[in-house]
Amino acid sequence: MLVASLSVLPIARSRGADPQPYTVDIAKSGHETVDSALQASSNLISLRTVAPVGPFALIGRALTDRDRFLAALHGLGYYKGTVRIRIDGHPLDEAGLADLLQRRAADPPAKVTVAVTTGPLFHLGKVKIDGTVPAAAAAKLALKPGAPAVASDVLAAQGRLREALREEGYAFAKVAEPIAILHDETDTLDVAFPTTTGRRVDLGPITLTGLQETNPAYIRRRLLVHQGEQYSPTTIESARADLVNTGIFSTVRAEPADTTDADGQLPLDFTFKERPRHAVSFGAAYSTDLGIMTNASWIYRNVFGNGESLNFTAGLTGGGTAQIAPGYSVNLQFLKPDFLERDLTLQADVGAVKEDLISYNRTALVADALLLKKFSAHWTGSVGVSGETEQITQEYTNRDYTLVGLPVSARFDNTDNLLEPTDGVRINANVTPTESVGGANATFVLMQGSVSTYLDVSSLWGDKGKSIIALRALAGDAEGASQFQLPPDKRFYAGGSDTVRGYRYQSVGPRFPDNYPQGGTAVSAATIELRQHVYGNFGAAAFLDVGEVTANGPPLAGTYYMGAGVGARYYTSIGPLRVDVAVPLDRRPGDDPLEVYIGIGEAF
Repeated sequence: MLVASLSVLPIARSRGADPQPYTVDIAKSGHETVDSALQASSNLISLRTVAPVGPFALIGRALTDRDRFLAALHGLGYYKGTVRIRIDGHPLDEAGLADLLQRRAADPPAKVTVAVTTGPLFHLGKVKIDGTVPAAAAAKLALKPGAPAVASDVLAAQGRLREALREEGYAFAKVAEPIAILHDETDTLDVAFPTTTGRRVDLGPITLTGLQETNPAYIRRRLLVHQGEQYSPTTIESARADLVNTGIFSTVRAEPADTTDADGQLPLDFTFKERPRHAVSFGAAYSTDLGIMTNASWIYRNVFGNGESLNFTAGLTGGGTAQIAPGYSVNLQFLKPDFLERDLTLQADVGAVKEDLISYNRTALVADALLLKKFSAHWTGSVGVSGETEQITQEYTNRDYTLVGLPVSARFDNTDNLLEPTDGVRINANVTPTESVGGANATFVLMQGSVSTYLDVSSLWGDKGKSIIALRALAGDAEGASQFQLPPDKRFYAGGSDTVRGYRYQSVGPRFPDNYPQGGTAVSAATIELRQHVYGNFGAAAFLDVGEVTANGPPLAGTYYMGAGVGARYYTSIGPLRVDVAVPLDRRPGDDPLEVYIGIGEAF
């Protein structure tokens, strides 16, 4: 038995770990761009924990990475670069490496080391276009001899040339894969772009597919492209986006035909999918001063088939410290787009309002008719006529007012997001000459302007959109009437989320002996707010607000009050969920110790 046991020993083999744990160390090349590309292209790194491998597969993964690293070097213009990969100090092509890994234990993990020598950076030599192209399109190549021979730059130039030719009307232009010739002796790369332009074409018949409730004549009036115009992908896309912006379609596709028609023109088809004509929406917010604010809307789109809309909105508020009793508002609005001319909208509103605030009690019927004009992508304006009849109680005194106004407004907005802007500027200006007729005769002009801007400071260190400084300023002034000649609801107030957080709504400014707000003839306020993405969908904010209301006189003449606070954000697809807590820094008798604001979207 002893002899038999000994005879077995020579054929027994030790078995290694399977899978084989390993670590990866890529030595710095001296070029940050190269190091980043190597890290990004490595399967050894990306698959290390999610796809464990055995000894043989580890060698195969390392061999694959060697090819990937060389491809990354070539793509960055280092065509003489070399890559050396070792496992536990052994080259990948060492004959006994597989046996060594078969016998090694799992602990400690195998050490994979990568050493890269970039060699010289190749530069572009001759750059040419094989084919006849217009000079304007050739200039879009933007690839100069002497520039680093980076593959992505060459491929981008190919795309720019193709798009430039199509913008010139060559709808079927083709730019083949670039032909590259390497010159080792001079460390240069010659590049040629084989190009076929075909002939320049104009747009042919334009068809509209999928319209059901929408009048085709309305769409054709809005179209930004027409038969006989030179083919241009950019113009076609602008026309498609413009139709989407009407709000009556969920999708719009613009598809040129594959070939020209018998007249040598290129037919174009717009395919539409209309949104449901009826929709209902709900909204809610909360603040300690105004309580719970809820609203519901019923929307009737495309009423007569020309993009019109009818919107009925109802809202309720109640439970806030700035209220005496709950309030409501109802409004019926009609919008007629392209009224008389393109981008001119007729808006008509009629509604009722009930407010019972610490500043005044108001019951009113309101109506207006406005013309809204879109002058450009960023500029809009409006002009119209408004009227209201109201009964207001302030300090136990009842008064009836009938007001007729001529509101004029202008707006500039080039921000990048409606609910969560990170860049750009918003400017609003409103002027409303108003005549008070009946028992309280007065003629006055209300003027108010605001500006806000957003600074992405995190872009300075390459973390775009994470740290935003938001700035806001506003001012308002009433001319032609003194403080108490103005109806209480037309006076200026401050306090609340729109001006100075930490103070009750409308509570900043001159007050009656019972500490209720008077309102004034002028207002000014400013805000600085830091918005910070913290982790994942969570963020935070810190802010400081300052504002004043002047009883009689111009802005900036009143007593300033400051509020400060912090907030939390949860970022959703429809905007950030916002919770802010603010305290008054100049607390007076009757002021709340703090205010809480909850809603969707940033405060401004």
